Amino acid sequence: MTWRPALSRSVMLRHDCVRATDLLLLPERVVVLRGTAAGIVRLCDGSRAVPEIVAVLGERFPGAPVADDVPAFLTALRKEGWLQ
Repeated sequence: MTWRPALSRSVMLRHDCVRATDLLLLPERVVVLRGTAAGIVRLCDGSRAVPEIVAVLGERFPGAPVADDVPAFLTALRKEGWLQ
């Protein structure tokens, strides 16, 4: 995969200090990110291809099934229009 995911122009990643959680802010919508989702989204800055993101996360979480789960997660976000 040569896709270098980045947040779409209308999407912002923010941390909600009151709820102690990360959010994706979209026009007229808020998405609460749970677990490691925000950490994955933070790596989507347009400079890394999907295999590079998988490699970084593989180092952070040895033994986790990042090679399968992360591309599927990113593809789902892309289908929603949150990543370009």
